[in-house]
Formats: sequence, structure tokens, C-alpha cells
Amino acid sequence: MEYLYAQDNLSLGQMAARWVAREILAAPNLVLGLPTGSTPIGMYEYLARLDQEGLISFTQARTFNLDEYVGLTVDHPQSYAYFMREHFWSKVDLPENHVDIPRGDVPDLAVECLRYDEAIRSAGGIGVQILGLGLNGHIGFNEPSHNMEIRTHVVDLTAETIQANTRFFQDSGAVPRQAVTMGVGSIMQADKILLLVSGESKRDILNKTLYGPVNTEVPASVLQLHADLTVLTDIKL
Repeated sequence: MEYLYAQDNLSLGQMAARWVAREILAAPNLVLGLPTGSTPIGMYEYLARLDQEGLISFTQARTFNLDEYVGLTVDHPQSYAYFMREHFWSKVDLPENHVDIPRGDVPDLAVECLRYDEAIRSAGGIGVQILGLGLNGHIGFNEPSHNMEIRTHVVDLTAETIQANTRFFQDSGAVPRQAVTMGVGSIMQADKILLLVSGESKRDILNKTLYGPVNTEVPASVLQLHADLTVLTDIKL
């Protein structure tokens, strides 16, 4: 594990973007696993700048997003598809047919989960997976539970996650209760993982993730077992 410290959230975004840019320059056809949320916004903004200035290009890259809410259409302002268009897809030269994200608005979610896993497999697997860290230790939407789902699946969101995401909706009642998420197995099969963690509120869960026991109550703790994990954070442990 490599531990990189950023002075603040702005520095974290720029450092993350430079880290990803180096990977793209080394392998222009890189398959990226991408997160949403407030933490990676700075990274996406800086990557867009590098792309627009001609320093990097995503024309050969492929991307797969970690998750999507069940019940929200791709045009819903709080869907993760909408988030990605606003912050990244529309700002870089990534071909439209090179992006994928689970669909949460389809009639048969089980079929969609199988489709997503097959799409990742057909792309050759994920080269670099970028992750955020939930306050309860979730990665993607893999919530604390008695077991870990290996492949893409539908998950019931915990009350803690619903409350944390209420700030993006009118009220807690408007937050979807389920999501489609990439499984822990798919995440762990990535060649490299970059974990982004920002804010003092995540100090305790970051400590448990990196130095606590590996268990399903802290799903992110499984990252201790990955052969090529980089942690980039503005928290000093």
C-alpha cells in the first residue's frame, strides 16, 4: 500500500488527476472504474483541464462507473449518469460509446447486473479502479453486512447512507432506497486501486479501513488485501 498525503481537498483533486493522467499516458487504452460523490469532483475538473489543453487524451480509454440509484432515469438530476455528464463525460474527449454505468431504471435489474459484468469482462477488466469511502466503510454501494457480494448486484441502502445522501435531494424521503453497484469481487480484480478520502469526518473509518480487521462490517477493509493500493487523503493518521 502506498499512502499519499494532500494538504487539502483542492490538492487532493489535483494530485489524483495527475496520478490518473500518468496512468493514461502509460496506457492510452486504459479501462477506468470511476466513482461519484463530492470527493472526486476536483479530480474530474483537473483531468478535464489536462484534456482540453491537449496534455492527455481519453479517446482510447474505457470507463465503467461503480453504481447507480434504482429508479432514477439517466436524465434525473440526482442520477449518477447525470453527475458524470456534468462533471466529466461532457468535458473530455471520451467517446460516448466508451462509457458505461449500471442502469437503475430498467424492468429487469438482474439482467442488467449480468450485462454490466459481461461488459467489464469484454473490455478486459478494469485497469485502474478509483474509489471513494463511505462513512460506514462502503465502497461503491457495498454496505456493511454479513457477507460481501462478488459481482454487480442490487443493494438495499442503509439508513446511514440514505441520511448522508439526503443533502443531494429535497429530503430524506426522496433518496432512493436501493442501488445497483459493482461487487467487491469486481473491484478487487482491478489491476490498481486509487482510494480517495477527504475530510476529518472520515478519520475513524479510514483508520478502520487501513489498519482494522478485514471483515464485512467494514467492506472497505478488504482493500488491505489488494496487491496495488494507493491511498490519497487529506487526513493524517
